[in-house]
Amino acid sequence: MPVLRSIESKLESLFEGVFGRAFRTNVQPVELARKLVKEMDDHRNVSVSRVYVPNEYTVFLAPSDRAQFSSYETQLTDELAEYLAEHARRENYALLTPPRVLLETDDDLDVGMFGIATRLAQVEPGRPEPLEAAARGATMVYAPMPPVAQETEAASPVALGIESEIAVLTWDGGRHEATRPRSVLGRSKDADIQVPDPNVSRRHAELRREGAAYWLVDLDSTNGIEVRGKRVKRLKLEDGTRFTIGSTEVTFSRETR
Repeated sequence: MPVLRSIESKLESLFEGVFGRAFRTNVQPVELARKLVKEMDDHRNVSVSRVYVPNEYTVFLAPSDRAQFSSYETQLTDELAEYLAEHARRENYALLTPPRVLLETDDDLDVGMFGIATRLAQVEPGRPEPLEAAARGATMVYAPMPPVAQETEAASPVALGIESEIAVLTWDGGRHEATRPRSVLGRSKDADIQVPDPNVSRRHAELRREGAAYWLVDLDSTNGIEVRGKRVKRLKLEDGTRFTIGSTEVTFSRETR
């Protein structure tokens, strides 16, 4: 069993046991783990040769939610930090220090809601930085999902929080949809999105959907990926981003259905 899946199974087993009994109607710790990983992925910073991610995560909880596990809070935060560390190793992310997860109470939050603030912080051993340094304006707040009322009634994509969205690449007047979580761009006929440019490698780059974000990753191509004349190995794609592979300029856009 892969290490990451093993850790996730360990978390689920632990939380569904001792922790799970206390959280049947409140915030689920497994959901905290998954949203923390999402925040790590969404707050990557690409340098010349490394991809840095936040090393400090502050989780804000409603008073009653936090009170549910006050007796084992240290064990919970340690498990969440371990989960983040393994995800960073798996994705080859760079961390300034081992991940640290902190829990705080926010009286403005309703039961089942929680917020996550991230920081890329250099912390000296024995000298934790004050909470005020975490920008509250950068906190991502997650609301609980509405329950499915009946077993025979399928939950709608809106109720599940799933957007019907596709990535679209356009060049030379042509439109190409990327409907998979990962799509290879290249000159090869076997590529998911074929780019008929002699300066494009057979497997040139990969378009990845990671959480709510899209990334373009160079697959060790000959001519690489260029953005405004600068060569990059990994590029976060926003609606309207333009990049060049080979001699082809491509425009990325997001469309909903």
